[in-house]
Amino acid sequence: MRKAICMRSPGFPIIALWLALSLAFPLWSQPSTNVYAIKNAKIFTLAGPPIEKGSVVIRDGKITAVGANVAIPEDAQVIDAAGLEVYPGMFDPVTQIGLNEVGAVGATLDTSELGDFNPELVVATAVNPASVHIPVTRANGITEVIAAPGIGGFDSQSSGIIAGQASAFNLAGWTMEEMQISRSVAMVLNWPSIQTSSFDFSTFSIKEKPYADAKKEYDKSVNQLSDWFTRARHYAQAKEKGSPGLFVRDLKLESLVPVVQGRLPLLVVADDARDIRNAVDFCTKQNLKMILASGAESWKVKDLLKEKKIAVILGPTERLPEQEDTPYDKPMTQPAELNAAGIPFAFSSFGTSFSRRLPQYAGTAVGYGLSHDEALKAVMLNAAQIFGLADQIGTIEQGKLANLIVTTGDPLEIQTEVRYLFIKGRLTSKDNKHKELYEQFRKRPAPAR
Repeated sequence: MRKAICMRSPGFPIIALWLALSLAFPLWSQPSTNVYAIKNAKIFTLAGPPIEKGSVVIRDGKITAVGANVAIPEDAQVIDAAGLEVYPGMFDPVTQIGLNEVGAVGATLDTSELGDFNPELVVATAVNPASVHIPVTRANGITEVIAAPGIGGFDSQSSGIIAGQASAFNLAGWTMEEMQISRSVAMVLNWPSIQTSSFDFSTFSIKEKPYADAKKEYDKSVNQLSDWFTRARHYAQAKEKGSPGLFVRDLKLESLVPVVQGRLPLLVVADDARDIRNAVDFCTKQNLKMILASGAESWKVKDLLKEKKIAVILGPTERLPEQEDTPYDKPMTQPAELNAAGIPFAFSSFGTSFSRRLPQYAGTAVGYGLSHDEALKAVMLNAAQIFGLADQIGTIEQGKLANLIVTTGDPLEIQTEVRYLFIKGRLTSKDNKHKELYEQFRKRPAPAR
């Protein structure tokens, strides 16, 4: 009788439909097993020499064992990777993935906010987990990224001086809570530059201004920056030692407190050698932990960067140099120069749609003097070390997050295929919009003659 009532309930069709869809389209986040064993593979752990015919065991999202003589659990789903290679997943540390869907359509952009000083903004609150760029990117072996606010790329716009807080997350999950590695990994600062010319979109022409006026604007911006950090220090003191009844909360200053206390690095975007020197001098005087982003002319100030122990997140190698008299191949040779100088660095896309090309940026640098081992580290391990995430990702070691790729060969080679992809220990689908369109048009019937 109870069953008959249920069948006649108005909600039954909805429940039945939901059950049918669940069976037809199983959720990636609910795999049939949480234990995997990859065996007979050549494993590049990046924590030691490669392991020939080794095994990796994954349980509950973590790596539980790796080596040449590893016992395979009876409850594991086994992947025989004979002839294949295993690497840590790749890490793109400066992107706008999840914030930028179609660069030419403003309604799909959430990369910046009004105003020059927005330290309280956190990217994690704005990332769209359903972005179609995410499956495209991870299919090429990128398993985690950092999305940064207000950073210009080839398909986005930059905005603000203190743009907000960058967030690190995995490229798989239904919600940001599932995907998140670290909600706040760095405060983004677009370093002011002395600009004597600018593009006027109203007239589509270049506008010039006197150097004195440009310098005055620059000095004003730097003075404002200095004032913000000074106020943040005073705010921290007032919060710690002041009277609770008289304390007034300020979210902007509160967000800068970890920066002035050295607990949160400042990701400073600068390209010109003069701007890099100015930014380093400012951060040194303010006692701030600086990471240089983009750094097109880092090679000109490598001695300074080495002295101050400042790491660099490099933009794409496959681009033109900033200045007309700079050697055409400088973006490609610069990684080898920084490595030879002992400066920590990592490759990044600084965008959205080209994040999938991250391994090719590193591969190009290998052709211009960077060792292959260092190139692998620069897309897998270095960024994790620079942003303080190496205890979770970057190498294949026991206890670390199981973000892995199983490939047919060298992941820096464009012809290499990613056969299996693990994110947080889950065997993750490589299906994506590019593959869907490829299959659709490959089956297009031949035109009638």
